[in-house]
Amino acid sequence: MMSTLTPHDHGGDDAIAAELRRVVESACLDRHEGERVLATVLFTDIVGSTERAVALGDRRWARLLAGHNAMVRAQLARFGGREVDTAGDGFFASFDTPGAAVGCAQAIVEAVRLLGLEIRTALHAGECQLVDGKIAGIAVHTGARLVRHAGAGEVLVSGTVRDLVAGSGLRFDCRGSARLRGLPDDVRLFALAA
Repeated sequence: MMSTLTPHDHGGDDAIAAELRRVVESACLDRHEGERVLATVLFTDIVGSTERAVALGDRRWARLLAGHNAMVRAQLARFGGREVDTAGDGFFASFDTPGAAVGCAQAIVEAVRLLGLEIRTALHAGECQLVDGKIAGIAVHTGARLVRHAGAGEVLVSGTVRDLVAGSGLRFDCRGSARLRGLPDDVRLFALAA
């Protein structure tokens, strides 16, 4: 038999409202945590940073790194990138389009040279999982692994990025394929041509 609530039964109303809130919040969390977005990820890394830090000392290195960070952030803003994270001397950023990401990577390489720094950059594109408002997943791991294969001053992209910017006028040199640690398949590598 179904129970009925009377207007004076506030305890029942509170319990029902609490249960409705729990169901709605749970549905929202499930939807957002399961959401996937297509993104291009950019990773940067300063070449020889440890040696440079030792040579300069902590104070001078901190000033140089602050200048680097300001230049990277200025280019991210210019090209519509979103800073996701920084670790030591590297950046992790995301973009809605691969063309903007490639342009940003190239601009960052050129900008930090004004500080006497060389960086390596790598880009990959794929579906990413949204976790706590940040992107994560295999595409992110792939991009992070790619940066280790980039040379000083190089904008290295996966075959996925190269294919997505076809027709843009950007030119790339083939760098072969690489097995990236922890990933099952080789990834085709391409360097942005000068």
